[in-house]
Amino acid sequence: MKNLLLPALLLSLSVCLQAQYEYNPSDEHPFGQPHPEAPDEIMDYHPMIGICDCNSTSRNPDGTWADTITMIWEWRYIMNGWGVQDLTLKEDGVNSGSIRQFNADSSQWYVHYFSSNSPTPRLSSWAGGMVGDDIILYKDQTAPNGMEGKYKITFHNISDEGFHWKGEWVNPTETIIYPTWYIECVKQKRDKG
Repeated sequence: MKNLLLPALLLSLSVCLQAQYEYNPSDEHPFGQPHPEAPDEIMDYHPMIGICDCNSTSRNPDGTWADTITMIWEWRYIMNGWGVQDLTLKEDGVNSGSIRQFNADSSQWYVHYFSSNSPTPRLSSWAGGMVGDDIILYKDQTAPNGMEGKYKITFHNISDEGFHWKGEWVNPTETIIYPTWYIECVKQKRDKG
């Protein structure tokens, strides 16, 4: 009798665990799904979920613009549909990603960034959220000349077809804006079958 109960118990446990994590990426939903009990803001990134082909242009240290490079930017729901993760694969070999969680208490997204170019013991983080149709995130950052300010990231022109991204250094009143990076992305079209 004991030999029959153990497999039945393990099967029951397996079914319960699968149901508990049903919003994670799966064969049927390779980029996961938003959890229905997550804050409504989980849908802020929904148009980006999937894989995008992108062109990235950033500034060189001397202030000139570098050549545009291609990259793939993949987005998925994680943590059983309560968070969003993105990963980039860049032509220049500098790959990166973020883990995004919405905090209902502060009504902000917290975004933790990591990169193959600069592994650190503590991840950089940005905070912000939807402003009109854009997602805007900030991180404190002092300019090379010592001026206090923030690095501002803006996702704009967001649709099911793709999105644009820009990174800018801004002073506290945003009267000084110094663009440092632009990315334009087009969503890949994939058949589900």
